[in-house]
Amino acid sequence: MDLHPDKVSNHEMGTIFEELIRKFSEQSNEEAREHFTPRDVVKLMTRLIFIENGVHLQDPNLIIKIYDPACGTGGMLTSCENFIREFNTRADVVLYGQEVNQEIYAIYKADMLIKGEKSENIKGPSSTLSDDQLPDDRFDFMISNPPYGRKWEQDKEVVQKEAEKGFEGRFAAGLPRINDGQLLFLEHMLSKMKDGDERSRIAVITNGSPLFTGDAGSGESNIRRWIIEEDYLEAIIGLPDQLFYNTGIRTYIWVLTNQKPAERVGKIQLVDATSRYVKMRKSLGNKRHQLSDKDIEDILDLYCRFDENDVIKVFDNEDFGIH
Repeated sequence: MDLHPDKVSNHEMGTIFEELIRKFSEQSNEEAREHFTPRDVVKLMTRLIFIENGVHLQDPNLIIKIYDPACGTGGMLTSCENFIREFNTRADVVLYGQEVNQEIYAIYKADMLIKGEKSENIKGPSSTLSDDQLPDDRFDFMISNPPYGRKWEQDKEVVQKEAEKGFEGRFAAGLPRINDGQLLFLEHMLSKMKDGDERSRIAVITNGSPLFTGDAGSGESNIRRWIIEEDYLEAIIGLPDQLFYNTGIRTYIWVLTNQKPAERVGKIQLVDATSRYVKMRKSLGNKRHQLSDKDIEDILDLYCRFDENDVIKVFDNEDFGIH
């Protein structure tokens, strides 16, 4: 195979490099898999975040900022960029991310350099929760798979001080228990939404803990209540189990925005997509199920229909009260 620069462009070489990263992550040990979200899940999240923006993405003068606060090797950011390019090859797509793991951070920076893309907006290696290296930036789209059940004890002092700032900081809504920082990442992302009439959208994947942990009056409950009262939460989609390499548990995609479509204002849609999968012929770690292209289209159709049936429920914000 001739890989001379005259034969292979920077972008093509970057694609080859990304494929090697994917293969390594799929077949390597559990620690490596932790930093890689399966391609089928990334594809679904990408489609969800851009689902109502097809016309907008064709703007010839489009400048779009996309952010992942736990970016790993950049798979989600790359997926978003590639999706936009399908609509608009002239768009100025600017990717931003932060990664705590030194080796993973170096891999993603190398990938960006190989493709000839700007890497200065990929920050790290440091914790997003206690060392936000993009403090003044706001983003059009955010997408992430923050770590599940990861203690934030090392971030505690900085996070608590920032929470004391109220809404001048990132964590005014509340602090979850110390053994799981997923809701902190969600608060952080919400603080990065644009102001005024500018729209931001978020797709973030979590396990069940941010949804169900914490009684009324707890930090988790207060965060959920604030999200609902501010009318940020558009939909939650329950996914099948055994989709990830490093865990077999069920996961959930949260779709959030600061500007809901008129028919969704004051509403929250719950979609049960737990049966939408195909079994893999050969498992990869804990991953035994996969979202086929048809499954992804079916889930998107359920989301777009916004009517109630046996797998879709639509609630008024008030129905969730203090939770």
